[in-house]
Amino acid sequence: MKQGKFIVFEGGEGSGKSTILEMIYEFLLEEGIDCIKTREPGGIRISENIRSIILDKENTEMDSKTEALLYAAARRQHLVEKVIPELKSNKIVLCDRFIFSSLAYQGYAREIGVNEIFEINKFAVGEYMPDLNILFDVSPEVGLSRINKNKDREVNRLDLEKIDFHNKVREGYHKLVEENKENFHVINAEKSIEEVFNEVKNVILKFIK
Repeated sequence: MKQGKFIVFEGGEGSGKSTILEMIYEFLLEEGIDCIKTREPGGIRISENIRSIILDKENTEMDSKTEALLYAAARRQHLVEKVIPELKSNKIVLCDRFIFSSLAYQGYAREIGVNEIFEINKFAVGEYMPDLNILFDVSPEVGLSRINKNKDREVNRLDLEKIDFHNKVREGYHKLVEENKENFHVINAEKSIEEVFNEVKNVILKFIK
């Protein structure tokens, strides 16, 4: 059984979740709280290799079910190799994306079906679901505008999707929040970075203390 806390940052492209996760990680370390940061897909060598395949903008012919299965495979390896050992060591695991990303992106936006994607991922993750999901809510227009302005960020295959796809992702997240209110906290990610950081910080401190 896990002993630590599994906190996942979710959101659409350009929501700022990765930036805030890094800030929260540094803050928790300064507070003397034992934690690690990681990401999906990725976090360990095999999953990072899968990530490079999924997000390669040249792989435009990738089938949506292939994409979903690759995400689940990367998730499984990352979970057993990194997340589970750290949770058993009683650490707080801060993760950039997890199962709800697949439900929103592949289940809703790709229209494969939420139940179908959940079953694939249930096989992959078993009992290891997040203790807390923080959704960084931002309109696709704002999120994609941020990406376009950030010249240091590599453009990936999902960034190139049409605006309708990103709207569906956001709609999917909102539906998932309604169905899982007990462990979701929604942040207005269109606020300033300082406001978002402070709100997330307070949510996490309240949750872990």
